[in-house]
Amino acid sequence: MRVGLIQSNVTDDPAASLPVMLDLVAEAAARGAKFIATPEVSNCVSASRSHQRKVLLPEARDQTLAALRAAAAQHGAWILIGSLALRTADPEGRFANRSFLIDPEGRIAARYDKIHMFDVTVSETETYRESAGYRPGTRATLAETPWGKLGMTICYDVRFPALYRRLAQGGAVFLSVPAAFSPETGAAHWEILLRARAIETGCFVLAPAQTGTHAATSGRARRTHGHSMIVAPWGEVVLDAGTEPGVYIAEIDPEEAARARARVPSLGADRHWDGP
Repeated sequence: MRVGLIQSNVTDDPAASLPVMLDLVAEAAARGAKFIATPEVSNCVSASRSHQRKVLLPEARDQTLAALRAAAAQHGAWILIGSLALRTADPEGRFANRSFLIDPEGRIAARYDKIHMFDVTVSETETYRESAGYRPGTRATLAETPWGKLGMTICYDVRFPALYRRLAQGGAVFLSVPAAFSPETGAAHWEILLRARAIETGCFVLAPAQTGTHAATSGRARRTHGHSMIVAPWGEVVLDAGTEPGVYIAEIDPEEAARARARVPSLGADRHWDGP
């Protein structure tokens, strides 16, 4: 299975960011990738809620989604859109942080809304309240691919291992963790968390990421960690993209998941206990 991870530096202007993303997808397809994955918020990286209200659109009218569906059909490839920031009918006006799996005919094969909201105080100068702008999802998603089932997650979900265990016990061979990780938490935790999720589930972890300082026409410019990764079921880092935007390709063998689980069959060894 030839996988292409796209590491991008998306701005807060969806129209300007889209041609760059399409070029990266075309490059991944030209290099033989049949499964191409983009990062979290592939249409708009913005710290300004007022700006997001001006530029974001509902799913049915989002240009990035439409263009990437057309690209999947053009290139005959599966595309995991890590996520898009989208307007919703939420009564509080909150957006969705929604991941899409697109099949080679350009059809939406699966959707997943990010469940866990990034509400943290990293430092005195770095605070995030994702739940103020985004409504959390309520349902886990497993999707069928020609290579095995994909468990779809997004970024901050990676800190909640029960979700990944449930996906793996449901048959996932791959786990997607598209991200726009902060530089501080990324340096401390990104690789460790991805490797832990791979090891404890016996799954491949596919983690395309945003990177660098993201140009902003409104509000402060966000910074992200980069280091898109593929981690094998035994915990080896197959690919680490560093911090430069671009296309990163790896060949993986989905059968490694079964081999890892045969060696350590922990997914079928749950026990129940008393106490806190």
